[in-house]
Amino acid sequence: MTAQSWLAETPWPTKQIPREELEARIEHFLATKWMAVLSTIGKNGPIGTPLEFYAEGLVTYILPQPNSPKVKAMQNDPRVCLAVYAENCNWASVQGAQIFANVEFIEPGTPEHEHAMTIYAWQKSFVQLGRPLDEPPQMALAKIDPDRIVYTQQWLRKDGFAPRQIWHKNPNKKAATRKYGYT
Repeated sequence: MTAQSWLAETPWPTKQIPREELEARIEHFLATKWMAVLSTIGKNGPIGTPLEFYAEGLVTYILPQPNSPKVKAMQNDPRVCLAVYAENCNWASVQGAQIFANVEFIEPGTPEHEHAMTIYAWQKSFVQLGRPLDEPPQMALAKIDPDRIVYTQQWLRKDGFAPRQIWHKNPNKKAATRKYGYT
C-alpha cells in the first residue's frame, strides 16, 4: 500500500488534457520558476548549463554571458532544450518542462530587446553581483520560443491524464500516446 495509491496503477493513463488547459498549466509553471538547465550542442558534444530565465507566456528569455561556450554553441547550432523542474519530495510531486526550440538572439537597441528586458528581471542578479541598476544590461538576450514542450506532472495521473503531456506550436500536430509504467 502506498500513500498515493494511484501512483501504483499501471499502465499509466495516456489521455491528453485540452490544449488551452495545457498551455495555462505550462504558463503558470514557467511563471513560478526562474532556474533551468539549458542544453546546447557544442563542438565536443552536449553542454548543460544551469541558468536564470524569465518567461512571458510560453516564451522564455535568458541573458547568456557573451563569448561563453553555450553562446558559441547556440551560434553554431541554434537547437536548444531548456529543462525547467520543480522541487519535489516524492513521485506525486514530480513536475517539469522540457522546452525545445531554435534560439534567437535579440540585440540591444531594438524594440524587441527593450520589451524583453521588461520581462527579464535583471535587477535581481545585478543587486547580488553589486552592479549598478541605472539601466538594463546592453548585451544580447536569447529568446526561446518553443516548437515543442514536454510537460510532466505526475499528479495528472490522479485525474486519469497522462503524466507526460506534449504541446506543439502547431496546434494541428497531435501528441503521440506512449504507455509508461511498470508491468
